[in-house]
Amino acid sequence: MQEDILIQIGNKIKEIRKAKGITVQELASKADVSKGLISQIENNRTIPSLLVLMNIITSLDLDLNEFFKGIEQQASASHVIVKRSEEYYEFEKEKTKGFRYKRIMTRNLKNFPVDIVMLELKPGAKRSNMVKTEAYEYKYIIQGTVEYLINNEKHILYAGDSIFFDGRQGHRPANIGEDTALILVAYFFI
Repeated sequence: MQEDILIQIGNKIKEIRKAKGITVQELASKADVSKGLISQIENNRTIPSLLVLMNIITSLDLDLNEFFKGIEQQASASHVIVKRSEEYYEFEKEKTKGFRYKRIMTRNLKNFPVDIVMLELKPGAKRSNMVKTEAYEYKYIIQGTVEYLINNEKHILYAGDSIFFDGRQGHRPANIGEDTALILVAYFFI
């Protein structure tokens, strides 16, 4: 199994667990594994055994075909990868009103996972708290006006602008424009 598939599996477990409102501890108890193992799998720090993976999927009340739908093997480096917009996988990353994420592609580039998503922010959408991620983040504003607060420093971005920062810093985006903002996001897990 290639590493990019493992990244997709870890991401999908986390997304489904959160969408169902299940805590890491609850999933660990249902799957009869440790909380730390679930966390490591979700954050792509370890590879689950087949038995553990099947227990986790079953504990999420999914069948195997449903779980693996949309998980794809990476084409070799010599091929071109085309993803059509209808193939983007919508997922819930957080319960913030007005935020809509679509995964475009997840790949492992020379042992560094990269996750590319499209973030749509409805007018007025903003987080109530600062967040941190375990990745460097690149954001390209396709449309709209977005304010990024990073360590209490405000950055106003317009269509065509971009920003790159260490996601371990506290940050919070907000759509301060009158229209929906569309942001291309790349997470680099280095």
